[in-house]
Amino acid sequence: MQTLSASRICFLTALLAFALTAAAIRTSGQSSRTGKEFAPSESLQPFQPLASGDQIFADLVRHNEARDAGLREYSVVRTYAVTDLDGRVQAQETVRMDYVAPDRKKFVTIAEAGSAAVRHLALNRLMESEASAVAGQDHRDSSITPANYGFRALGEEDLGNHHCFVVEALPKRKDKYLFEGKLWIDSSEFAVVKIVGHPVRNPSFWITRADFVREYEKIGDFWLPASDETFVEVRIYGKRILSIKYHIDSVNGVMSTVLAGQKSSTGDFFVSRP
Repeated sequence: MQTLSASRICFLTALLAFALTAAAIRTSGQSSRTGKEFAPSESLQPFQPLASGDQIFADLVRHNEARDAGLREYSVVRTYAVTDLDGRVQAQETVRMDYVAPDRKKFVTIAEAGSAAVRHLALNRLMESEASAVAGQDHRDSSITPANYGFRALGEEDLGNHHCFVVEALPKRKDKYLFEGKLWIDSSEFAVVKIVGHPVRNPSFWITRADFVREYEKIGDFWLPASDETFVEVRIYGKRILSIKYHIDSVNGVMSTVLAGQKSSTGDFFVSRP
C-alpha cells in the first residue's frame, strides 16, 4: 500500500484549504506565476467625474439581482490541473459540471491523469465542497455585496474589448472566505470581467503566499467563468499552481456556439456568476 510523506500531506492539505477559499469567493480570482505583487497598471485612467466606488457597487448589485433569475441552467466542461512553476503537470482532471438553478451542481469525471492522491485529496474534495456550498449544506457568506465589501474607485482601463471601471475590494471583516484585491467591471454592462486578489486571512498555517485570478467571458446574455489560476506557496513543499479552464457547452438549453452568434435579448443585462 502506497503511503504519503508528511511534506506531501501538508502540501495537499494547504492546497485544498486555499482552493476551498478561492472557490467560495463568488465572482473571484487571480494568481501570479512569478509571485510578484500586483502592481497598478500604467494604463489606468482617471474616473469619470460622476463615478464613485459606492455608485459602481450599487449598479453592479442592482444589475446582478435583476439578471440573476435569468440563468436557469448551464453545462460546462472544466479541466483542473496542479502544476509546478515549469508547467509540469502533477495531477489533472477533466469533468462535466451541470448547474440547475437555484442550488444544484453535478460533477461527472471525463478524464484524469497524474497523482491519484492529489486528485482525491484536493481536486475531488474541491468539487464536493462546491456542490455542498451551492446547495446550502456548507453555507459561506462570500458574495460580493455591501454586507461583505466596500469599493474604492481606482480608475478606468480597457481590458480586451471592454472598457472597465477598476475598483479595490475592501473586505469588512477578517474572513478566510473573503478576499482583498481589484475588480475590473464593464462600464456599460456592469458585469465583472476579472478579479485579482488574495484571501484577507490566510486559510492555512502551511500557506506562506496565495494569489488568484478569475476571468469571465460573455456567453449569450450571461457572463460565466473562463479561467481560474491560483498561485500557492506552501511551507516545506514549495510553489504550485492550481488552474481551472472552462468550456461552456450550453446555457439555458442553448448551445454556446449558437449563443456566440446572438446579441443580448435583454439589452444591457448580463449576469456574472460563480
